[in-house]
Amino acid sequence: MARLKIDNKTARALWLTSHRLAQTPTGPLDVLDLIKDLGFVQLDTIQVISRAHHHILWSRNQNYREPMLNQLLQDKRAVFEHFTHDASVLPMQFLPMWARQFQRKKDQVGRSNWFGKHLDPDLIAEVLHKVTQDGPVSTQDFTTKVNGEKKMWQRPPHKMVLDYLWYAGELATSHREGFTKFYDLADRVFPSDQDILSDEEQVDHLCHSALDRIGFGTLTEIRKFWDASDAAEVKAWAERARSKLVDVEIQSADGSWSEAWACSDITARIAALTKPTARLRILNPFDPAIRDRNRLSRLFGFDYTVEMFVPAAKRKWGYYIYPLLEGDRFVGRIEAKGDRGRKTLTLTNFWVEHPRLKTPARTAKLEAELNRLAKLAGLEQVVWSV
Repeated sequence: MARLKIDNKTARALWLTSHRLAQTPTGPLDVLDLIKDLGFVQLDTIQVISRAHHHILWSRNQNYREPMLNQLLQDKRAVFEHFTHDASVLPMQFLPMWARQFQRKKDQVGRSNWFGKHLDPDLIAEVLHKVTQDGPVSTQDFTTKVNGEKKMWQRPPHKMVLDYLWYAGELATSHREGFTKFYDLADRVFPSDQDILSDEEQVDHLCHSALDRIGFGTLTEIRKFWDASDAAEVKAWAERARSKLVDVEIQSADGSWSEAWACSDITARIAALTKPTARLRILNPFDPAIRDRNRLSRLFGFDYTVEMFVPAAKRKWGYYIYPLLEGDRFVGRIEAKGDRGRKTLTLTNFWVEHPRLKTPARTAKLEAELNRLAKLAGLEQVVWSV
């Protein structure tokens, strides 16, 4: 059977639809369903306007507000936090497929130079005893200090132990105050009646759910979605699932073609596609739709790099740059910063991918979207300093 050929415009529409970015971000809001559709939402400490996890959810439905995520975590126990490719929030119903990831991360972290030398058994026992006796704790409930010269990336021993036990699934995030994480025994956070799946069943679930959310991709892209299995496991899954996979060729933005796998209902998804909204969207640098920079470049011809860890003198754009999505293309990027004390959002740079794209109409769209983004962060005034 010939491979199904998916032209670039259709591939873009499929990608944006699968990431909930093709439709106008309005209407009734169900935050849990939104997280289920995405699979996970990456957490990040950096707050330039609003932290990544809040911005990602807001980009899909602009009725979202910052307290809503912690309500799902603390009050409803409908989500949990753990490590995909990075620290993330996942639906609690995905917990059965995550048991092996707890073990994987425990093994990885336990043998790393970064954590290993801090994992004193007595300190582990002390931390577990304190959590058992006192309930949820944060790093502020301990007094151990970094030994020797202090460096930016170093953490005190108790913090390393708390994180190790969190990676291992022995502790879980109970709730957050601001962005401060509180740890509790996993048995007091996770449901006791969860299903028990074999390793193979978990891998099958991970791979099928990844492909379901990206629509099409290589085995590497399927593996990287959760980053909770290795290449050999994903290859074995593909052999088991061969009858449920569709061979496709995807056209890139430059006109070239590459082979990939697609979900079994790919033709129905193509038939159901509608034209992506023409609304201009300000995406977060950690948005899942743009996380794979190679795939972003291949599908959209948009080159994007997070430069916050690049020395200032070597940055091309800036510390925290927001891509601009309009319809099915990325038309530019901005630099902006929120000041919650002054209740202002200041636009400091605005670039377009081509000079002809900087039109009064597009500038007006950006101004409207900046005003909407300001509301997410509780800001009252947008200031243009470009």
